Amino acid sequence: MTPRQSNTYVLVHGAWHGGWCWTRVAERLRQAGHTVRAPTLPGLAERQRELSAAITLDDFIQSIADALQQQDLQDVILVGHSFGGLVISGVADRLRTRIRQLVLLDAFLLRNGQSTLDTLPPALVAKLEHKAADTGGIPPLPADGFGLNDPADIAFVQAQLTPQPIGTYRSTFTLRHPLGNGLPVSYIRCTSPAFAGVADCQQWAHAQYAQKWQWIDLVAGHDAMISAPDALTQLLLTIPDQARP
Repeated sequence: MTPRQSNTYVLVHGAWHGGWCWTRVAERLRQAGHTVRAPTLPGLAERQRELSAAITLDDFIQSIADALQQQDLQDVILVGHSFGGLVISGVADRLRTRIRQLVLLDAFLLRNGQSTLDTLPPALVAKLEHKAADTGGIPPLPADGFGLNDPADIAFVQAQLTPQPIGTYRSTFTLRHPLGNGLPVSYIRCTSPAFAGVADCQQWAHAQYAQKWQWIDLVAGHDAMISAPDALTQLLLTIPDQARP
């Protein structure tokens, strides 16, 4: 039997989270013999002292691009959860040659030139701006809003969540190439329960890329890396094989 190829996974978290949210999945991938990185984006989790309204989406993207270059990571399977979908799409736009495949996990996406605030009602934008006025950060949603049911999971996540830099919502998503930049893309939809925060962009992306991307449904809530690490890990192990010619 031919041994499974060792892959390199870079796991990028979403809003209010940090690299900590990937611990369960990263452990399983490493046990299967793969290289895993789960960096934390600027201003969040253990980097919360960096929190500032001046942190932009571009800063998020550049932080992951820098990590790939500084650690000389090649042939990367780049996974982005929720808001991390924007981040990995931006990285692919800049560093295509270092990436094998993109995996969008219940990911939030924007049209080229849009900001997150552009997609929200004016009253909600005003509320978020007010909440971020003092610290530069948008307070997190309650942990049970991420599709978690287990009380222990909810308590674990609630204790880790930190404010999201408002500048990442204000700044535009700007690409020089088509979304995905010609790479294989897999989109994993978390269906139980579905997360309202990504419903509209998911519908738009499916209408645009139904034939070009691989679409997979996962019976789990939005924070599947917390609530369904075994099922998610199995998908991440099999997706690269399916993407090969």
